[in-house]
Amino acid sequence: MVKAIIFDIKRYAIHDGPGIRTTIFFKGCPLRCPWCHNPEGIKPGMELIFWEDRCISCGDCAEACPTGAITMNGKFPTLDTQKCNLCGECVKVCHTEAREIVGKEYTIEEVMQEIEKDIIFYDESGGGVSFSGGEPLVQPHFLLKVLKRCKEKYIHTTLDTSGYVDREILAKVSEFVDLFLYDIKLMDSKKHRIFTGVPNEPILENLRYLSSSGKKINIRIPIIPGVNDDTQNIEKTAEFLVSLPEIKHISLLPYHSSWKNKFKKLSHPWEPYLVEKPRKEQIEEIKQKFEKFGFNVKIGG
Repeated sequence: MVKAIIFDIKRYAIHDGPGIRTTIFFKGCPLRCPWCHNPEGIKPGMELIFWEDRCISCGDCAEACPTGAITMNGKFPTLDTQKCNLCGECVKVCHTEAREIVGKEYTIEEVMQEIEKDIIFYDESGGGVSFSGGEPLVQPHFLLKVLKRCKEKYIHTTLDTSGYVDREILAKVSEFVDLFLYDIKLMDSKKHRIFTGVPNEPILENLRYLSSSGKKINIRIPIIPGVNDDTQNIEKTAEFLVSLPEIKHISLLPYHSSWKNKFKKLSHPWEPYLVEKPRKEQIEEIKQKFEKFGFNVKIGG
């Protein structure tokens, strides 16, 4: 039975495509963006998250752990991720819900049940289902099967993607996607690799492929101060996008740090990128630069 690891399902979403939508968040992403607002979706498997501010230092989690992965070190328990097998015993005994396992296995039927709950709202609002993450294309076999099931039921489908995937997978999936929300971060491949861990050539080439195939695409650009907000990158991005057919819509997503506490609660080996959020005037200037190239630009999702 094909299963996927999902870390969240949000109903009545309004920023992940047209109308009222259900957004399915797939776990796992090939990129390591240190400003990611869903850092719990980066690692491919289930993982344990610890909310220090909820912990009352009772030590019950350490006593319940069958592998000895949790030890009391001062006020708070310490987790040895090498010993942890995600059995969930510590979660069961935590009175304050300071521990939580992020990610759950779903079957296709279980995901479809969630999607179909709100078909009436999709029909009335022009909405549908959106697949986000993480990166949905990291779990392509499951995604493809769910997309096919959605199309059988005439449910509008949106795929939010970084575009970093093998062309063969993208080609198979794209047949059943009505709208792509496609992320573009940096035009300089070396800088792209430094900040995200991967080069940008496959991302740009896949965008060319989708555009030339006549797919409906909305571009999403996170505006990260000190990373991609400089004039050179903005102009190169606009020049690249204007060369592609059918791409007319751009969403600018201003950096914010409301997600930074998530990083602290996860056992990730990389540090979050923390800077001041961009000024409204700066975002408006970037918006105007893209508009000069003929794009329809909005700020936010």
